[in-house]
Amino acid sequence: MGCARHGPLAAARPLEMIVANDPETLDPRFATDAVGLRVTRLIHAGLVRLDPDTLDPRPYLASGWRWVDSRTLAVDLRSDVRFHSGAPLRAGDVAATLRALASPTVGSRHASVVEAIEEASEDGDLRVVVRLAHAHATLLTDLELPVLRADQAFSPPTPDGTLDGLGPYAVARFERGEVLLVPAEGGALPRPAHAVSLRTVHDENARALRLQAGRADVGLNVVSPMLLPALEGRSGLEVVSRPGANLTYIVVQHERSPLGDSRIRQALSLAVDRETIAKTLFDGRAHPAGGLIAPANWAHIETPRLAFDPPAARKLLAGGAVERRLTLLASTDRLRGDVARFVAQEFGDVGVLADVVQLELGTMIARLNAGDFDLALLTIPEMTEPNVLRHFLHGSFVPPKGANRGRVHDAALDMLLDEGEQTAEPEARRQIYARFEARERETMHILPLWYEDQVAITGPRARTFIPSAEGRWLGLASIP
Repeated sequence: MGCARHGPLAAARPLEMIVANDPETLDPRFATDAVGLRVTRLIHAGLVRLDPDTLDPRPYLASGWRWVDSRTLAVDLRSDVRFHSGAPLRAGDVAATLRALASPTVGSRHASVVEAIEEASEDGDLRVVVRLAHAHATLLTDLELPVLRADQAFSPPTPDGTLDGLGPYAVARFERGEVLLVPAEGGALPRPAHAVSLRTVHDENARALRLQAGRADVGLNVVSPMLLPALEGRSGLEVVSRPGANLTYIVVQHERSPLGDSRIRQALSLAVDRETIAKTLFDGRAHPAGGLIAPANWAHIETPRLAFDPPAARKLLAGGAVERRLTLLASTDRLRGDVARFVAQEFGDVGVLADVVQLELGTMIARLNAGDFDLALLTIPEMTEPNVLRHFLHGSFVPPKGANRGRVHDAALDMLLDEGEQTAEPEARRQIYARFEARERETMHILPLWYEDQVAITGPRARTFIPSAEGRWLGLASIP
């Protein structure tokens, strides 16, 4: 695959950002993998963007908005924004994009994000009126979804990056191993100073050596924390980190006996020494979880860390023995494999035998969606809003509808998740999610492990790059 439709590059070498995997697609309607999602947010832009520190929605393509009533939002558009092709942004583009994302014909993987929208209509060239079918507290955050040109919104999948964008970069080349982005004029942000090469290097040692040799300028979460001390200060490299809005967890397949028994899930949670793993394998750049919602998220409520108590785990298991070997799926990433083996050993210490199976991402996702697993080590990389947990735990979001891969069906949990999605007042929502967290501590439908820091390694040319709480890359656009 390839794309080269923009003008010649500046003479200076592009900034190189090193990534671990190729993006699956550059079509924002279908990108769900971490790399693809983040690349598309460099090429495209939404009505809002998330504040890099608080994750609150801020105007981006929108100049502002007002609630007409509890289910109607009027959004005013900026008049100074143009697509990469030079076409001006108009209300019709926004309305068409929202309709396309919801359309079964298009089949966007983000259709569930806009399912609460009943209608999006134009009110002149620079105002869009969004009407909800029911109360929906997260509409503004949802409007972070990229806006496409009206005549392209319903087009067939376009994985090569040729859809017209409004972000700070346009695609100059897309091939296996590299996405080359060039600065774009007239987009949602000022024109960046540098082109950017997103270079895929699968092997972790090769990523570290490329950074050390000065061939790459920045990497975000691409090197195991244990390797960071050996890199920091070498060849002008610096390491900067911040708490992340993410969750690493173990998903449990409830339909696999005896994992539907909450005692077994509680025992597995009690068997994991989260603090030791965070201090050793993550070199202190992860923080043991007390629940599902990270401290970087506004809805987080401080609770005690989940206990490490092997004797209590053995006692619970005595009432519901695990008589077969379980499988624990993990990615092929070296750190994830080390973590999975450490966890499997701890399960073994309380009498639960688990075999670690490391799989390529596509194979792993297929098995998860099919329910062909017992346990899996996963990460929600961008918990920008607690409502995202509906997709992982609500009974109506079992694949292919969503990401409830554990096949959780809990009416009390569904009620809380629905209430959190429909309640607008922030403090009331916070209390709803506090009750949700309490329910999860009782049931352990999924096993929270820790929240990982966003860790950037920067060379001299990218010294000003600072990771955002959710790990997005828009900071590239402001490097002088």
